[in-house]
Amino acid sequence: MTDDQNAELLALVKSLSDRVQTLEGEIKSIKLLNAQNVPEETLVAIAAAVSGYMGFRAKRRQAHFTTSRTWQATTRRSQLSHAPLHLR
Repeated sequence: MTDDQNAELLALVKSLSDRVQTLEGEIKSIKLLNAQNVPEETLVAIAAAVSGYMGFRAKRRQAHFTTSRTWQATTRRSQLSHAPLHLR
């Protein structure tokens, strides 16, 4: 390699290291902003708003109560039902 190529590569390495340092500083500032405690209710509200905006609809589920006397019969019935798992 010639001296010109070495000098050019050295200049590129210096510019890249400067860029990495500035990006690390930005990441640290973002982490500090995210470190603030955000209540879970706020996160749920934001997630619901974003999913509603994106077109996803929440599925309402109804509790199912059985008339069986024992938990074994209830469990057996739920295991033997032919409904797909993603709908349970």
